[in-house]
Amino acid sequence: MADNFHGGLLSRVCALEGDREMSTCSCATHEGEWDEVMAVVKDATEAVGRFGTRVSLVLKADIRPGRTGELTGKVERLEAALGEQG
Repeated sequence: MADNFHGGLLSRVCALEGDREMSTCSCATHEGEWDEVMAVVKDATEAVGRFGTRVSLVLKADIRPGRTGELTGKVERLEAALGEQG
């Protein structure tokens, strides 16, 4: 689990890469093309690795051809649906 320091470091690496990302204290979510995202994973792993002897990494990919903007899109669709009900 990432602490606030490592989460902040990861956010800075991602910002430098220009990725669309969301971070919490225990995970980071990135959206982009495969090679771009894997480059961020590599850079973030190397950045965090400088502060210890081990880096634990878990990856999950949600691949949806033809879809972009899903980091915020799902929330926007949910809010719209709730607004229609109210």
